[in-house]
Amino acid sequence: MNENKRLPAVDRVLQQLSAAIETHGRPLVTGVVRSELAAAREGLKHGLPLPDEANLLAAIRRRADEAGRANLRTVFNLTGTVLHTNLGRAQLAEEAIALMVEAARSPCALEYDLASGGRGDRDDLVSGLLAELVADGDPNIAATIVNNNAAAVLLTLNALAQGKEAVVSRGELVEIGGAFRIPDVMRRAQVKLVEIGTTNRTHEKDYAEAIGPKTALLMKVHTSNYAVTGFTKAVEEKAIAAIAHDAGLPFMIDLGSGTICDFAALGLPAEPTPQQALAAGADIVTFSGDKLLGGPQAGLIVGRKDLIAKIKKNPLKRALRVGKTTLAALEATLRLYRDPDRLAERLPTLRLLTRSVAEITALAERLLPAVQVAIGEQATISVAPCSSQIGSGALPVERLPSAALVVRPNFKKAGKFLLTVEAAFRGLPTPVIGHIRDDAYHLDLRCLEMKDEARFVAQLSQMKI
Repeated sequence: MNENKRLPAVDRVLQQLSAAIETHGRPLVTGVVRSELAAAREGLKHGLPLPDEANLLAAIRRRADEAGRANLRTVFNLTGTVLHTNLGRAQLAEEAIALMVEAARSPCALEYDLASGGRGDRDDLVSGLLAELVADGDPNIAATIVNNNAAAVLLTLNALAQGKEAVVSRGELVEIGGAFRIPDVMRRAQVKLVEIGTTNRTHEKDYAEAIGPKTALLMKVHTSNYAVTGFTKAVEEKAIAAIAHDAGLPFMIDLGSGTICDFAALGLPAEPTPQQALAAGADIVTFSGDKLLGGPQAGLIVGRKDLIAKIKKNPLKRALRVGKTTLAALEATLRLYRDPDRLAERLPTLRLLTRSVAEITALAERLLPAVQVAIGEQATISVAPCSSQIGSGALPVERLPSAALVVRPNFKKAGKFLLTVEAAFRGLPTPVIGHIRDDAYHLDLRCLEMKDEARFVAQLSQMKI
């Protein structure tokens, strides 16, 4: 008998997959059925046995589930980098998530003025609140929002300096992730970069001497993702502002990561704020929404009302604007800053950054037995002190004391085994992302909160090593 004829027909198989069809749709499941039957048919040609129908159906369901699974999946970030760019940066507060869902589910007054019944400005949903938080009562400070900080820098430069020159210290020509460089942004903004000083030293006279008839603004870029030490010299923001204003020019500061709270007061390494930049004389300040601020991806621009008005009139502003769910999340996040006493508790970014070593170590001790069982006897699991980093270019030198579970093989030349362990953790229903270092696999537990502990442990039984 021809073995191929003993394989069930596509229609017959589909009749037994009603639940999968209900979940994933008939076209997807039909495609999976045909692929599995084709693979079985090919196997028969090479002498493999006829697959059991139950196993065939199980394989089809499994492949359909994999094909229907969302590409954007949640993970456990145990890398030791809190604001990990590749893992989505800041986790949103519950208040932000709730307002996003509400905005996504229903029509909302995005660009509709409820008071007048006329057209509104979507920036008004958050710009007043943002200005309130950074302006220190100055009525001449305004704000606008775009889709990330790179866009904020691009738009600001194009609006204020197109066809002219911007003066920047050589020591501040930063590159961020993905080879994205300040000089490249300037070129795209159609602004000519005028470099002054050297990599390690820039003086006040360098700024003053660089000003000419084509100069549009002086710019300072916060070197948030690296540090130059040793024989260095940088000009204070107040001094640059004075030079710019004496020449009738605006002074722009790009803070990059950006925070609007006092990190030092929370026991964290100090980070410059927009409030400090404006107080020092900056006319425009740009920073991110999804890094130290703890909100959604956005570029925030604050500064003089007349300059903000000019920036908003630029045609690029529409191309770089954000949608309703981003504005909803940003508004909810900013409102949390009105209650500084509870901010570190309610904002996940600050909650994770301020966790105590004792709390993290206790968590590691509780998890150790379950991880040891999942890994087996090929490795020894231990709790070890480690250092977390803030991430996303913020405070690159500073580290936060933390605790990690360390998987150390019980044999030499275990590189392949460690890669297998790493892949096994990534292959869990909620992938676990750690890192290999010093011939061991490390899981920094700073970003694993107690509310997720049970879910983390429950899936360890599915580890395949």
